[in-house]
Amino acid sequence: MSDHAHALETYTGLDSRKLAIWTFIGSECMFFATLISNYLVNKGRNLVGPFAHEPWTDPATGQVMEPIIEIPLVTLGTALLLFSSLFVVLALYGAQRGNRRMLLIWLGATLFCGIFFVGMQVYEFTHFVNKGLTLQRNMFGASFFVLTGFHGTHVTIGVIWLATMFYLAVRGKLPPERSVNLEMAALYWHFVDVVWIVIFPVVYLIR
Repeated sequence: MSDHAHALETYTGLDSRKLAIWTFIGSECMFFATLISNYLVNKGRNLVGPFAHEPWTDPATGQVMEPIIEIPLVTLGTALLLFSSLFVVLALYGAQRGNRRMLLIWLGATLFCGIFFVGMQVYEFTHFVNKGLTLQRNMFGASFFVLTGFHGTHVTIGVIWLATMFYLAVRGKLPPERSVNLEMAALYWHFVDVVWIVIFPVVYLIR
């Protein structure tokens, strides 16, 4: 084993980079647990619409409006995000085996899913604002935008990280001995997927 490899090991036997990403993920779990708890505590405390799952009356026009949540598009985005976890595993397998074609195909598929999800959230936020839901409108708007906005930010960071890995792979700078760099990005990607598995039913399915 090289001196460089020895330098990266810790007393736990883990690569120090892996230990760092696991520590970071642990702290982020507590962060999102706080945001999800805040959403649940404030759920149903709205004094004015729009509401997530119930019809509401627009005070300006007196018109009865439909619930603001639109599940089908978000379900598609959720499905693609979950499939992307499988795709990044296949990409990592290709990187570890030195199969550059496999690495590029599946990493590209992962990036496509991530970009679609971010685009879906941008569309959803714009759509909600146009319907009158903002951070200041009610408790649902405040907790919804903070929770899903922070998650969307994490997904965006993951997309940028994976895009960097894709760039390195295209240039032939992600050989098997450096596949740990993609492995750390994959661990982060799995984390944002798991967090969304919790957020999706809490926000979009549970009435």
